[in-house]
Amino acid sequence: MTVLAGIGDEAGPGLAAQVAAIAALGWSAIELRTVDGVPLAGLTEAAFDRVAGTLAELGLRTVCVDSRIGDWSSVITGDFGRDLAELRVLADRCGRLGTRYVRVMSYPNDGLHADEWEHRALRRMRELALRAEQADLVLLHENCAGWAGSESERALRMLEEADSPGLRLLFDTGNGIAYGYSAVEQLRPLVEYVAHVHVKDGVTDANGPRWTLPGQGTADVAECLDVLTESGYQGALSIEPHLGLLPHEEESGSGSAEGFIAAGRALETLLATTGR
Repeated sequence: MTVLAGIGDEAGPGLAAQVAAIAALGWSAIELRTVDGVPLAGLTEAAFDRVAGTLAELGLRTVCVDSRIGDWSSVITGDFGRDLAELRVLADRCGRLGTRYVRVMSYPNDGLHADEWEHRALRRMRELALRAEQADLVLLHENCAGWAGSESERALRMLEEADSPGLRLLFDTGNGIAYGYSAVEQLRPLVEYVAHVHVKDGVTDANGPRWTLPGQGTADVAECLDVLTESGYQGALSIEPHLGLLPHEEESGSGSAEGFIAAGRALETLLATTGR
């Protein structure tokens, strides 16, 4: 059966709210990004011990942790040492959580010429993939911010350049709404490299993206699920509904348990009605 999960802080900032929303759905897996507003790698040892202990006590599986490496909060000219340090911390914490998957991106530009941006981004991703492989981790590059975020050709080039089992892809069904591309067309040439999936949906109006329940927007979620099913995808489907939290915006809210649970139910209905 498909493993269903969700990014916890989309339901609420504290771990109690996050695990309660997962429990309300009757699911047994969670994806971790922040707890009490603090990224997983930024938690103190004592705070992380409490997180790991709680998840173990509840029997909740962690399917992935979402890092800040190369994401929308960074730039290609930023301190690479910070990212290497975060990866070292997560290598230990992933081991304790029982997951090998770490979400990354490939660095937004910072005014560099396109060729220089490409050169630096690929060099960083090669180094990160090598270190992940040595630590028995798999970095999952999301189709979001950075050099390889919006174009399948670039994602394939990045994978070829890294040439490492330590780098695979995370596909988010809704990111095309924000970045202006067709999700299903982006997915088709990449599907064999996809190891993890985020599910969200939305529409674009005069004010930009407006997020909806899965299946109620224009992100072609059902078609994306068809492509994944046809490819033999065996990974998790993890909801990131953005109905109460927009992590890339300063005033993003604090998560919505109600919206999170509704998004989970909508995904279950979508899967059930299509026989996936």
